[in-house]
Amino acid sequence: MLLLPLKVLNNMSVVAAIKTATVKAIGQLYNVQLQDKDILVNETKPEFEGDYTVVLFAFVKQLKKSPDALGQELGEHLFNQNKELFSGFNVIKGFLNLSIGDAYWVDFLHQQSINASYGQKQHSGKKVMVEYASPNTNKPLHLGHLRNIFLGWSTAETLKASGNEVIKTCIVNDRGIHICKSMIAWQLFANGATPETTGVKGDHFVGDYYVKFNDQYKKEVEELVQGGMSKDEAEKQAPVMKAAQQMLIDWEAGKPEVIELWEKMNSWVYQGFDQTYTTIGSDFDKVYYESNTYLLGKGLVEKGLSKGVFYQKDDGSVWIDLTADGLDEKIVQRRDGTSVYITQDIGLAEQRYEEFKAERNIYVIGDEQNYHMKVLKLICQKLGLPSADGIYHLSYGMVELPTGKMKSREGTVVDADDIVSEMVNIAKQKTEELGKVKDFSADELKELYNTIGLGALKFFLLRVDPKKKMIFNPEESIDFHGFTGPFIQYTHARIKSIIRKLTGDSSQLAEASAIKGELLPLEKALIVALERFPSVIEEAGEELNPSKIAIYVFNLAQTFNSFYTEHSIANAESEEKKQLRLQIAQLTAQVIKTGMGLLGINVPERM
Repeated sequence: MLLLPLKVLNNMSVVAAIKTATVKAIGQLYNVQLQDKDILVNETKPEFEGDYTVVLFAFVKQLKKSPDALGQELGEHLFNQNKELFSGFNVIKGFLNLSIGDAYWVDFLHQQSINASYGQKQHSGKKVMVEYASPNTNKPLHLGHLRNIFLGWSTAETLKASGNEVIKTCIVNDRGIHICKSMIAWQLFANGATPETTGVKGDHFVGDYYVKFNDQYKKEVEELVQGGMSKDEAEKQAPVMKAAQQMLIDWEAGKPEVIELWEKMNSWVYQGFDQTYTTIGSDFDKVYYESNTYLLGKGLVEKGLSKGVFYQKDDGSVWIDLTADGLDEKIVQRRDGTSVYITQDIGLAEQRYEEFKAERNIYVIGDEQNYHMKVLKLICQKLGLPSADGIYHLSYGMVELPTGKMKSREGTVVDADDIVSEMVNIAKQKTEELGKVKDFSADELKELYNTIGLGALKFFLLRVDPKKKMIFNPEESIDFHGFTGPFIQYTHARIKSIIRKLTGDSSQLAEASAIKGELLPLEKALIVALERFPSVIEEAGEELNPSKIAIYVFNLAQTFNSFYTEHSIANAESEEKKQLRLQIAQLTAQVIKTGMGLLGINVPERM
């Protein structure tokens, strides 16, 4: 009698099926009740025979069996009771290696080859918020923002595919001294120019004046130093800096002409941002603005004082002492009663929790803010805020160019729009060199170049573990034969072409009866890899690491190309084999499309 019927098996992953079968077997053999989570299952090492390995050492003492004896008894029971799942087993030094029968893999393939949602879970009811982008309105989005945006967007989509309800949010830093610098420079140097009159995209237009401010500031500081002033004093007394500081005071006081200029220049930037977001395929469910949130948290300061979480110094400023937690003392309110960034962040965390009741609040922020995020979570916990435990910092390393770091104030940053444009141009050049798109219309070519260029950019920035710093090289990212997005896109287009030629309609595949012979090694390798897809999505979601998906999809594309080099589909040994391989191709294309979609990357039907 089967412990697990085949239909039940294919409603769970093979690893889950092995765990369930092992729990039942141990219960029947030794009258010991375990749970699936107690069973450790790994892929069998290449040097041993088998597909999956059950690690037995955790049960040896409890079951009073030697590892080899336990493995032998358990293996025989699993094999005898689950012959539609297991085709054999062996025991090596306390490891039970299990071989999965071809019938399981073939039945899995038949069930999933036309399942467009394969790999994605139903909603679990859990709610997660992901915050990313967080741009300043004094400059355009740049290459560093792109890593942040792609990482945040992909993490959100992966969590969604893992069964969570996800809210994508953005906080726009639209106030402060850096904004006033652009405004002062515009007043000094623009002569009334606008994005419309100059033909310059709004965020680039405002960013140019931020650079002009810095140029003017350095010039004035140098002049004051030459006049005998110390550098420190000159930096404080430079007229342009004092003007920016006064403008910030006027803004906070609500001076009408300052607010009007602020709104006008910010509107130019928002239009520019929206154009870029549309181009790169990013979106948000809710956008917050610092100008609306910077006063949040003041009530929490009073609450913290009354609870003894904060303390007040003689000058009236309010602090928290975190030295016992391995950190330091942190100011939460200035002596004049104004809030600091951490106070705003505490207030916003509380507001967002009240608004959405998300169980987790994931902040996608560079690793230079690691300390700030530790302090934020700790203060929220000490205040007893319901949002506190759900705060998670998805910390990522900076992206640099081969020439080194980028600096906004010096105008050495690579703007997002420029890098996207460069990628599309490189895609055009590389595609034309291959010479396979002569039958494409002009519109089709434009769409293809955008798809390849943007796909190359996203894949290159997402294929690296978020924690690692990275160097972005445009030429390397678009190699059609390397660890790149275009290689995977080309593999998808190749598969779709094969299916079109053999079926005329890629959505209509003939039913193949259960295969009577053995699966060939590369056939099995592809099916096994495809069966892992749901667990890869789950793992990427749990670890908040889209590179898991990028690496998986790349390896899948490589495996398919190896398979297709060795085994013909059109001239398969039998009609049965032809249909089996068509189903393998169909599911491979579907998984590539879904996996790349979770990275925000489109895959063309032909290229």
